[in-house]
Amino acid sequence: MTSLLPGPLVDDTWLAARLDDPRVVVLDATALLPSPRHDGDYRCASGRAAWAERHLPGSRHADLTGDFSDHDAPYHFAVPSPEALAAALARLGVGEGDAVVAYDNGGGIWAARLWWMLRAISVPAAVLDGGLAAWEAAGRPLASGAEPVPVPAVTPVTPVPRPGLWTDVDEVAAVSRGERPGVLVCALPTGGFDGTAPTRYTRRGHIPASRSLPGRELLDSAGRLLPAPELAARVGAVLTTTDSPVVLYCGGGISAAGAALALTLLGRGDVSLYDGSLEEWSKDPALPLEL
Repeated sequence: MTSLLPGPLVDDTWLAARLDDPRVVVLDATALLPSPRHDGDYRCASGRAAWAERHLPGSRHADLTGDFSDHDAPYHFAVPSPEALAAALARLGVGEGDAVVAYDNGGGIWAARLWWMLRAISVPAAVLDGGLAAWEAAGRPLASGAEPVPVPAVTPVTPVPRPGLWTDVDEVAAVSRGERPGVLVCALPTGGFDGTAPTRYTRRGHIPASRSLPGRELLDSAGRLLPAPELAARVGAVLTTTDSPVVLYCGGGISAAGAALALTLLGRGDVSLYDGSLEEWSKDPALPLEL
């Protein structure tokens, strides 16, 4: 971790003192993904309009529905190639030697998704704890407008992929069948895990042999991550230190990134994320789901 950042999580006081540091680039990762009204009701949209309306001063919008996803993949929000990620960052003024602080207005999962993608290519990044709501609650200033600051020309980062941070569908299937070591953990709310709530995907349920750790339950009422003792207790009810490696998934790899942030803060380095998650898994009728 670069000396610019104290760790994968920063608070509003830390960030407010560094808003004028050109080496710290603040990115709003907000995207819109409404709850499904019925099975198969998939709707998503860019959060750029919300960012333009109100955002942290000097921040830029990282569009997880645009440049920060691979549109050739068979599912939404797919992680782009390392080179495409580096190019997208450069277009937002993030270059070699810079650090990114990501935030959102949706409970932190979008910021965590961007953080995980950057972590996977060794770009220094952190998440603003509590996001826009915490910033505003602290009485800090907000800006508006589509282009608040000019984006500087930068030397693009050199992506250095870190092994083991992503797991694909074949590896997940092998873990589910017990043919490969690991523990599958679903970060969806309980209704998404047990199939009692509508799904925006093809079929309801969870991948066999999965455990349930809802990502939203790792946050307090203000949208900040729980204090470390409470976080450890919540995670410890689902995972032990010998449950390794941990493969996180959800519907589309977003809530799972929030859980990945929590586990990383607890010191776990054996965590990977199933990028396609249930959107990819549920499309294949040969892959089982349990209710």
